[in-house]
Amino acid sequence: MSSDFGRLVADAMAAPVEGWDFSWLEGRSQGGQPSWSYRDLAREQLDRASSVLDVDTGGGELLFDLAPLPAHAVASEAWPPNVTVAADRLAPLGVSVRQSIGPLPAGDAEFDLVLNRHGACDAGELARVLRPGGMLLTQQVGSDDCASLNTALGAPPAYPTGSWDAAVAGAALTAAGFTLVEVREEHPELTFTDVGALVFQLRMVPWQVPDFTVERYDEALRRLHDLGPIVTHAHRFLILASR
Repeated sequence: MSSDFGRLVADAMAAPVEGWDFSWLEGRSQGGQPSWSYRDLAREQLDRASSVLDVDTGGGELLFDLAPLPAHAVASEAWPPNVTVAADRLAPLGVSVRQSIGPLPAGDAEFDLVLNRHGACDAGELARVLRPGGMLLTQQVGSDDCASLNTALGAPPAYPTGSWDAAVAGAALTAAGFTLVEVREEHPELTFTDVGALVFQLRMVPWQVPDFTVERYDEALRRLHDLGPIVTHAHRFLILASR
């Protein structure tokens, strides 16, 4: 079993983590997705939009998949390596990729649609860049997301300062001048078939266990490996709001 553990972990550590591409987990994780399709909901909004900003686009994977896009389409991304990946992917579609650190890299009332899938959700900034009557569609990772993994690893909570859920986000958006049109929230079961899948997940979402290294959590990882499939629960909420 120990040699199997070493191979699984080594494979996970060697896997690339550029962009927002979880395809390495295909066949090694199941579930974790809410009942709604963010892509389909985003497509509906894009059909009505003349301009769009995709916040924290990662490697531009989702926006690329949503083409055709409005004539004025912009993607923002904070992590420098992803800016290059996103620009290479989205440039053929005419999308401008802007690096964002702090305020959104957009003018006041520049867009009539903002898409935000698992991105930073600053209600004031989102309101600033939307035109009156514009729409925001955001899917967020809630503070209960995979919380049992932190417990099993003996790691601090991913969100130690308070809850992040549909009620908290909705209140902030309402205070910033939004009208909530639709709100959904779910905790779907998520299963990792082996410890390598878990290690890859923690590399892709470093905020789950910010101090994660294989060496630091070796004992806990080996314990989870011996127990077999690793089951936890995701936490997702979706808000459609008008400016």
